[in-house]
This record gives sequence, structure tokens and C-alpha cells, in this order.
Amino acid sequence: MWEAIVLGLVQGLTEFLPISSSAHLRIVGELIGTSDPGAAFTAIIQIGTEAAVVLYYRRTIRDICVDWWKALRGDDGRDRAARFGKHRERARMAWYIVIGTIPIGVLGYLFQDKIETSLRNLWITATVLILFGLLLGWADRVGRRTRTTHDLTPRRAVTFGLAQAMALIPGVSRSGGTITAGLLMGFTRKAAAEYSFLLAIPAVMISGFFQLFKTIGEPHRAGEAGWGATLVATIIAFAVGYVVIIGFLKLITTRSFKGFVVYRVIIGIVVVILLVTGVLTAQGGVIF
Repeated sequence: MWEAIVLGLVQGLTEFLPISSSAHLRIVGELIGTSDPGAAFTAIIQIGTEAAVVLYYRRTIRDICVDWWKALRGDDGRDRAARFGKHRERARMAWYIVIGTIPIGVLGYLFQDKIETSLRNLWITATVLILFGLLLGWADRVGRRTRTTHDLTPRRAVTFGLAQAMALIPGVSRSGGTITAGLLMGFTRKAAAEYSFLLAIPAVMISGFFQLFKTIGEPHRAGEAGWGATLVATIIAFAVGYVVIIGFLKLITTRSFKGFVVYRVIIGIVVVILLVTGVLTAQGGVIF
């Protein structure tokens, strides 16, 4: 249970920051003796942090869903353009979220086995922590930061979606990948972050509940995270994640991502050192 509490705190603290929650769960799980918490455990407790996003953006999500439904049923016209949100920006946002979710759904399905096994190798995690951290810093420096969510288009939504799909590799970071893509496309830090948070909702919820239902009825093996521990980790991730969303959005309106870049590089180097010295093993066991 205490390990679940620690991992829930880690998930809540890191999910919305561009530092990769899955990498931190992988590293911290190894350090506290649980080995690799596993892709399933990681996906399930991410339901907690996404519930925090739903709570924080509840009015925005409600308005998006209402306008999407009105456009679909033909309130603004029965032609295809009207149904796809020509007259309602929030309806278009709903479609952009759908379009942006397709890449991670397809790639997650095609590479499920590798995501749950070989891609969780800590050598890969350390490498992408450093490389994508440097990429984030470069994007933050060269990005024009003039576009807002009003400037989203289907092509840009797909680009965001492909960047989000990179987060299937622990160390990339879901928010980090999408924010980096947004900055390179000229979006402001806040616009890139907010679309990143909304875009993650269907992907994370579908993945989390898929893993949840897949594990129901399976025999419990020694060393696995039980349902009680998983529930505790999820609740803690929700509470901590909600606070982090508020702080992160305030932070990026006045500060650059330099601190996160430095942190990612340092953590990546530390992991390499721990691997070389044998403190960590590259491919730990899976407890869930």
C-alpha cells in the first residue's frame, strides 16, 4: 500500500509536466523495490489524473460536447461543412480531438506488445528523456508562440496527435511531446498545453479502462499490485494532479520550459549512471 501511495504521488506530480509520468513511474518503481509497475498499472492510475482534467475543464468540455451535438444534428445546416463545425468553433474542437486521438489509437494497438515490454527498457527511457528534453528546449526557443486554439486545423490536429503517440515510449512525455509540437507550429505555451490536456482525455481513458477490464477476472499473482492498492494510487493521482494543473498553467504563462529541460537531462544522466553501476536494471519485472 505504501508503494501505491508513492506511485500515486509520482503520477499526480508528473502527468501534466513535460517530464514523462510513465518514465518516473518506471524509475521510481524500480528504486522502491516494486520493479517495473507495468504498463497496465500505469494506464489504470492515469485514469485518476485524467479525471482531474475533466474536473478542471468541465465547463469547456460541456460546451464542446453541446456544440458538437448541435452541429451533428444539423442545427446550423444539414450540409457536411455545418455538421463538421463550420459555424461552431467548439464543435470543430471536438473533431480536432477525435482526429488527434487516431494516431495514438492506431499505434497503440499495433505496437501493444512492445509498449508493454521492450519499450520500457530503462536505457530507452533515459535516452528519450534527454533527447526530447533538448527538443522541447529548442522548440521553446525558436517557436513564434502566436497561435491559439482558434488556429487549429485538421492537419495541425494530426501533428499534435502524432506527437502524443510518441508518449507511448516512457520518457517522451505526453504533454511534453504535444507541447513541443505545438511550439514548433507556432502555438503559445498555454494553447499547446490546454489542447494537450484535452487531447489526452479520450486516449488515456480508453487505454485505462481497456487495461482495467482486461485484468478483471485474471488470477492474482504474488507481487502484483492488488485492486485496493491500485485504487489508492488512482485517487491520490487525481487529487495531486488537479493541483498540478492549476500551478502548471500559471507557471507557463510567465516562465519558459528551461527548468524542465534541465531536469529531464539531469534525470536521464542519473538513470544512465544507476544503470551502469547496477543500481537499476534495464528491463525490470512487471508487477501488474
